[in-house]
Amino acid sequence: MADYYDLLGVARDSDADTLKRAYRRLARQYHPDINKEPGAEDKFKEIGRAYEVLSDPQTRARYDQFGEAGLGGAAGMPDMGDMGGFADLFETFFSGFGGGGMGGSGGAGARRRGPRQGDDLRFDLTVSFSEAVFGKEKEIQIRHLETCSTCSGSGAKSGSGPTSCGTCGGAGQVRRATRTPFGSFTQVAPCPTCEGTGQVIADPCNACGGQGLQQVRKKLRINIPAGVDSGTRLRVANEGNAGQRGGPPGDLYVFLTVQSHPHLRRDGINIHSEVTVNYLQAILGDTIEVETVDGAEQLEIPAGTQPGAVLTLTGKGVPKLGNPVARGNHLIAIKVQLPTKLNREEKELLEQLAGHHTAKGHKHPHKSGLFGGLFG
Repeated sequence: MADYYDLLGVARDSDADTLKRAYRRLARQYHPDINKEPGAEDKFKEIGRAYEVLSDPQTRARYDQFGEAGLGGAAGMPDMGDMGGFADLFETFFSGFGGGGMGGSGGAGARRRGPRQGDDLRFDLTVSFSEAVFGKEKEIQIRHLETCSTCSGSGAKSGSGPTSCGTCGGAGQVRRATRTPFGSFTQVAPCPTCEGTGQVIADPCNACGGQGLQQVRKKLRINIPAGVDSGTRLRVANEGNAGQRGGPPGDLYVFLTVQSHPHLRRDGINIHSEVTVNYLQAILGDTIEVETVDGAEQLEIPAGTQPGAVLTLTGKGVPKLGNPVARGNHLIAIKVQLPTKLNREEKELLEQLAGHHTAKGHKHPHKSGLFGGLFG
């Protein structure tokens, strides 16, 4: 069999990262699902065996001293644990074929034993219609995990510390060789004793129970920007759960729900409402007071305004999220209220008006009777 270093194309003093990069490159090249050329599968097995031997410091030392004769066991697939489990195996074979891989450069064993980022958290917050339009600073309370102040995150009592796991020897993984009709395979799983950390805590911290984390209630002030709407998500960096073993904390995501307004309705950056005027205001015109998000505003009703007409208050809508200087409009639909009863004086005046229009020849093809030409 060829020299294992030559198979991987690396120098004999190469470090672990160099070995891993070389193996991943060759694994992608010769994997049977990708390379259908004759001999590709055998080549894949050879480089897998070479990496399996050289990635383990003990077997590598025996190989460097005695060569192939210093090794026992049949050739097999590479150490899946060192490749980071299924997710990183997928990355090994397919990263570079249409996009990035599924994980980082380190294996799952390294991720389990090393720092682990804390989880992100979600907080649902309800704000008023006005707060959503103009923005506001709000105070909230959250419960999240923080690094234990008693043991500084180690999980062990003061004066003690984690020790190497006796089940896995500190590797964080247990291996089992399995023979199948397709050859021998090495199955790797997280150690059940230490849960993949490689360490156990014989004397855990009383404050956190050996977890290195404590649940804490915390007050935060959240800046609600102008123009938010229901479904807007705000990110508060580093306010999620604390990371384990010195890992960075996660983030807090605040999901907003905006309360409805009794008279105003929002559509994007525009606001809609209705106002009712009497028939004389619609006919003769008037200036009335209407409710807006900025308070009471004067609205001019032009003479001859028709029922259902929409009048606009420019710049009285919602600020654009991220650009509060730009605001939408307030659109006001006009409803005209007609009287159901008239006193004698009102009726006489309307009859005189109707007669005046009829005398001037203001006929409407779809009207008839005394008032046929009144609104022609």
